[in-house]
Amino acid sequence: MKYSMVSVVAVACSQAILVLCSAVLGWDPVPSNVTAVTVSSIPSYLLNRAWVWGRKGSHDVLREVLPFWIFAFVGLGFSTLLVHVAARWSEATAVVSLANLTAFGILWVGKYLVLDQLLFNALLKDDDELVVR
Repeated sequence: MKYSMVSVVAVACSQAILVLCSAVLGWDPVPSNVTAVTVSSIPSYLLNRAWVWGRKGSHDVLREVLPFWIFAFVGLGFSTLLVHVAARWSEATAVVSLANLTAFGILWVGKYLVLDQLLFNALLKDDDELVVR
């Protein structure tokens, strides 16, 4: 449930930035998508780390930050591909937003499994960092 709530925040942030860049600022769809995904990944990481997986203390760059950002950029690549394809059909903001949402909807379950099983839960090293969910 917490993962879903963080996803709602991340999607809302991403969509707001995407609409701002595309509809208000008049940017092309692909740079709008890149900006939206990149910026919204920051609160997504911080909220997932702290609230969903209960991680506190210093951030392990090699075992936490880097894998999360690699996964975020896989999503960025996939969403950018879908946005590019959709924009060839129509550059309407709604079409661009739907392409972005489709990409991240497809990746949502896989991302949870990777982050939950391989990243954050596997990194609980000290008893004082363990937080009961």
